[in-house]
Amino acid sequence: MARDGPEAAAEAEAAPERTYREQIEFLNPIAQPLASRKLTRKLYKCIKKASKHKQIRRGVKEVQKFINKGEKGIVVLAGDTLPIDVYCHIPIMCEDRSLPYAYIPSKSDLGAAAGSKRPTCVIMIKPHEEYEEAYTECWEEVSALPLPL
Repeated sequence: MARDGPEAAAEAEAAPERTYREQIEFLNPIAQPLASRKLTRKLYKCIKKASKHKQIRRGVKEVQKFINKGEKGIVVLAGDTLPIDVYCHIPIMCEDRSLPYAYIPSKSDLGAAAGSKRPTCVIMIKPHEEYEEAYTECWEEVSALPLPL
């Protein structure tokens, strides 16, 4: 059960920040294609910009709903989410609709990039003219990642 309150916040602050290499050790077996360290940083920056302009969809239910409605964007999934059953259908939906998607190592970092204190397992970044350059760069790099077989 998740703990909330001051002791959970103090524990999170006391825990040292894990490096990219350490986070990779906790990945799911389905976390492919995995974003590189450099691409992960770019995605976090793009998510921060998108959240300022309210251009993100956060959470499995919301992302799934807007993929079904035909909304376009980059889907970013957290690779350390357990159980896998929670979101294992999202990559298939993305492939069916030709949406680029990538996994990043940490759901807590993904939630923090979106401006939330809670971890998030999936986010969709929608395009917007305010951060068009960063979005286009991320779109191209995520689209270039090899899809799993």
